[in-house]
Amino acid sequence: MSDPTPRVIFDACVLMSGTLRRLLLRLGRAGALRPGWSERIGDEWRRNAARVWGTDPAILRAEWDAMQSDFPLALVATDPAHETGLRYSDPKDWHVIGTARAAHALDGLTGAIILTWNLKDFSRSELRRMALDVMDPDRYLSRRWEADPASVRAALAGVPADARSWGHRPESLADSLRRERLYRLQKLVAADREAG
Repeated sequence: MSDPTPRVIFDACVLMSGTLRRLLLRLGRAGALRPGWSERIGDEWRRNAARVWGTDPAILRAEWDAMQSDFPLALVATDPAHETGLRYSDPKDWHVIGTARAAHALDGLTGAIILTWNLKDFSRSELRRMALDVMDPDRYLSRRWEADPASVRAALAGVPADARSWGHRPESLADSLRRERLYRLQKLVAADREAG
């Protein structure tokens, strides 16, 4: 029997931030989201992280392997046929849409959400026709907060340690969320703390 929860396909740009990646994976471990990716997305992330951040490729490979171990159902096998008929989205991102389409079919046609910072590269109307959606991480996490604040709160508890592990100076959760461009989520967290 298929899981009715849409899979969340992480674009490579979302994986680039260690803090955001770890936050999303904690939500996945808690069962609050079903992550998905492809080998090509993983290759793109590791290549860009090595180039942009100067991260040792062996460290990135180990992180990728750990993700596969933690989420054995997340890796989506794709086929060029999943990119057939795409016209309005950026061709460089057709493979991401292909991954979402493959997940949609694999999961019993439950839809899929593409999580990306590059919204302009994806045609919403084209995706809607395929029962797919696209969101930036801030909007997605804010919606998760509204649906299940306890899970997001628990996942956020690890953010300060994540920031330190990546060499950032000690900072508040609010500062970390702003640095990660999670402005809506930061406002929801601040309002929650004021109310509590």
